[in-house]
Amino acid sequence: MLNRSLDLAFQALSDATRRAIVARLAGGPLSVSALAEPLPMSLPAVLQHLAVLEGAGLVVSQKTGRVRTCRLEAAAIAAAEQWLSAQRGEWERRFDRLGDYLNSTPGETE
Repeated sequence: MLNRSLDLAFQALSDATRRAIVARLAGGPLSVSALAEPLPMSLPAVLQHLAVLEGAGLVVSQKTGRVRTCRLEAAAIAAAEQWLSAQRGEWERRFDRLGDYLNSTPGETE
């Protein structure tokens, strides 16, 4: 289940508009109209992007009266960050081993 959640999260974040929405929501909850304001697209297009983010579990929205407010879902963001951190650690270890190997082999002389 975790892999499916990560797949959906990274698929949702593969789009620049959705990343921009997530970046704006990092500052705190915003209404859909506030999110849509700086974007060069129609409100229905923004709603489609929000639906993808909600489907991936990255964003949660709540309707109060006529205003729909969106916020980031911290647990989903944390899961993606933990996966990236683990990958970063593994690649750093691999590069360290490569560096050790390269330092231990005699270099070519001209």
